[in-house]
Amino acid sequence: MSTLTDRPAAPGRVGFPALGTTVLLLVSDPALAETAEAVLRAQLAELDRACSRFRADSEITDLHRRAGRVTHVGPLLGEALDVALRAAELTDGLVDPTVGAAMHTLGYDRDFAEVAATDPGPAAPATHRIRPAPGWWRLHWEPATREVLLPRGVHLDLGATAKALAADRAAASAARATGCGVLVSIGGDVSVAGPAPDGGWRIAVADDHRDALDAPDQAVAISGGGLATSSTAVRAWHRGGRRHHHIVDPRTGNNPDPVWRTVTVAARNCVDANIASTASVVLGTEAPTWLAEHHLPARLVAEDGRIERTPGWPAEDEGV
Repeated sequence: MSTLTDRPAAPGRVGFPALGTTVLLLVSDPALAETAEAVLRAQLAELDRACSRFRADSEITDLHRRAGRVTHVGPLLGEALDVALRAAELTDGLVDPTVGAAMHTLGYDRDFAEVAATDPGPAAPATHRIRPAPGWWRLHWEPATREVLLPRGVHLDLGATAKALAADRAAASAARATGCGVLVSIGGDVSVAGPAPDGGWRIAVADDHRDALDAPDQAVAISGGGLATSSTAVRAWHRGGRRHHHIVDPRTGNNPDPVWRTVTVAARNCVDANIASTASVVLGTEAPTWLAEHHLPARLVAEDGRIERTPGWPAEDEGV
């Protein structure tokens, strides 16, 4: 995953846990860090209320309760649904929001901090056997009216894109509020907005964003857009004696075949980078060709540590 290589003096750098992961904020003007942090925290709280499948009071939980009925949703959940369905369309269903039941069956059935803290549990009962996702096309979504009909038995998980959406929204909002350069990293998925520092924002890339500062695999610089990493090395757990992680192949409802342990992609925003990195882990051996065809610079690390890069991704530490 990716995180910042530079550590500006406080209060220009702020870090805290949220959304089951680690959030980092950098601002080019340290005097405005408090303002940017307030904007960031408000954005994250709003997204959690709208999109968390682990909160009984979230809007998406209420949508699940109302399955089979037309439901009017709020602006943020509506935007998150737009993003998730666009991701499914762009990737031919490789990134699909209807993997909620599959996530639950594999053991990701609560906030990840709680999943990671629990002892390995038993395998899922036969009544909850692994099966393909129902398919994003089954949702009836009217963006103009923000009305959605979620079929009974279909459970959504927007985690593949909602975290990246939060990074993009928060970075843009904080930059507007402060008038300075802002970088937001949520679990290593990075979005930048406003005027970048000279030479751009330097970002460390590694399998795990928590280790990137101390042991980066590579450092790159970006001045705009976003950078996202999908990794099977973190957000992993054991259930029924088997290791699982948070990336699901919607075609099977199971984790994809182990080809890439980490894929990092640069794109025009964090959402597009996250869509591509997630799709690449699911796609497997075809990912480098798919990324190159879409003109997306990327760094892919195979399970055995072998590294592949697509055109546009630097071989050494430099801008991307």
